[in-house]
Amino acid sequence: MPLEALIAEDEELLRQSLVEQLGRLWPDLKLVAECEDGASALEQLAEKQPDIAFLDIRMPGISGIEVARSLSELSPRTQVVFVTAYDEYAIRAFDANAIDYLLKPYDQPRLQRALQRARERLALRIAA
Repeated sequence: MPLEALIAEDEELLRQSLVEQLGRLWPDLKLVAECEDGASALEQLAEKQPDIAFLDIRMPGISGIEVARSLSELSPRTQVVFVTAYDEYAIRAFDANAIDYLLKPYDQPRLQRALQRARERLALRIAA
């Protein structure tokens, strides 16, 4: 069974770029939802229960940090990778148990390292 992912990014071009990159770098990852804001991300996370969520920090309404903090109740198995242009939220992101924190614009090698971390963390969770 393939692992499932959600992307929450309010900028459409950046969201589509991440979708394309994930398709190339992790072809067996199944994208189950694309969201433009934190509220729809929360809704989709509760419904889909994906293995991993790629979250922007600053989105309309509810922030990516707030979404990540809600995961323990909504979708406890979901792991988070933050993808953002703002470095000042890194400590809060890791306090919310983030796997990684990608600063935009990121390059492919940096995304590959984040995806490797995600695979390792997900493998440990599955093995447990």
